[in-house]
Amino acid sequence: MIIKDSKFEISAVNPKQYPDGNMPEVVLVGKSNVGKSSFINTMLNRKGLARTSNTPGKTRQINFYKINNEFYFVDLPGYGYSEMSKKEKVDSGRFIEEYLIKGKNIRCIVLLLDIRHKPTNDDMLMYDFILKQNLPFIIVTNKADKIAVTKVDGELKKIKEILGISYSTVIPFSSERKIYTENAWKEIEKYLNN
Repeated sequence: MIIKDSKFEISAVNPKQYPDGNMPEVVLVGKSNVGKSSFINTMLNRKGLARTSNTPGKTRQINFYKINNEFYFVDLPGYGYSEMSKKEKVDSGRFIEEYLIKGKNIRCIVLLLDIRHKPTNDDMLMYDFILKQNLPFIIVTNKADKIAVTKVDGELKKIKEILGISYSTVIPFSSERKIYTENAWKEIEKYLNN
């Protein structure tokens, strides 16, 4: 994928605020500190397009990033952040669910997991929700640079076993070292070209 142009378009909390039109959407979901913003910046080769933070739970709205005037990356708020108030958790949960159920242009969900840890209960709930909604998805395991290269395949295998995956794509990724970016684009492009 050659990125000629990428920009932040809009933040939304309800369908009236979603961008107009029928551009395909690649949707990023994952827990609060899994590195969704870093994933966006790495994939688009832009340093500060998506704001990153050492404090999890910064993204509280649905953020739309327009790419090449052809499609969107849609960054959903991270789940599982313990310091969010109950009301904030309910509110963000509601508009995440609403978007995933009502979104008409979703081509692919990218579920980001941390390769170093087994999927959390929240990860499992999100995975089950994606399956129940019959949404096309890939799983990207971020932070692959934090483990030895020789352990990557073993960790992917463990994650597949925990989730009970035999057929879906699970790939490693590293925002830090920018390795595996081409593999991630290759998988995403399959859905964009469908």
